[in-house]
Amino acid sequence: MWHNARLLNMIATALYAVLALVVVAAGLMWLGQRPVFAISHIRIVPAEGSTLRHTNGPSIRANAVPKLQGNFFTLKLDGARNAFESVPWVRRASVRREWPNGLLVELEEHVVLGTWGSGETARLVNVHGEVFVANLAEAEDDARLLALAGPDGSERDVVERLEQLRTWFKPMGVEPLGVTLTDRYAWRTRLSNNTQIELGREQNEQDRVELEARVSRFVQAWPQVVAQWGKQIEYADLRYSNGFAIRAANVRFLTDAQAAAAAKAKAQAQANNQVTRREEKTR
Repeated sequence: MWHNARLLNMIATALYAVLALVVVAAGLMWLGQRPVFAISHIRIVPAEGSTLRHTNGPSIRANAVPKLQGNFFTLKLDGARNAFESVPWVRRASVRREWPNGLLVELEEHVVLGTWGSGETARLVNVHGEVFVANLAEAEDDARLLALAGPDGSERDVVERLEQLRTWFKPMGVEPLGVTLTDRYAWRTRLSNNTQIELGREQNEQDRVELEARVSRFVQAWPQVVAQWGKQIEYADLRYSNGFAIRAANVRFLTDAQAAAAAKAKAQAQANNQVTRREEKTR
């Protein structure tokens, strides 16, 4: 081998190439660690179609910046994206490098639709049917929050049903202020005229068709309902296949048992009055 000049030249060339690569790599590592390439500015812009109403500098500095690790060259963009998406009100983030020491971050905020659940466990839900955590007081400044609830994982279904109910009840001049899906997959809603509506269960497409038909029947009958009972309808039960039941604020409705008890009491009172009158005549 030592007498093969061509082979020796090839080996030498390869060694020089490896040495050059090592030197270049070391130089790049040294250069990349210089303070000039440390992330020193972050430019925040709204994503297309989004408005940044709740995301600001203090929130970014408190929630995202401490999670950024590395400089312009070593920062992992996926990790940076996750850091910015951890900021309250941020739905999605896109992160790009800006030479030589900055980041360009596009943010999309949640557009709040209403509350999800009730009590201390209540959270916020956006227009996409996604639950998120943010300051409830800030959400109330945006708009009137709708009251939405359902089993875990049903958020998108509830938001979709809300949109359907808006269309179905629009001819009445009202809209849903709350939608609930119970654990038995029964639907309920509260309308802007303060009427509570019991819609019934839905487990398949046939149930959905029947539910829409029951709502349509109620909406068509609404003028007659108002003409007879007034506008203060507190409750309507649409679960019947051939009609519906209502409860009006100015009318007291009795159950069958209550009506029977009232009739019995009335008959007893009349009987007592007759006995009293006969006693008075015999005196």
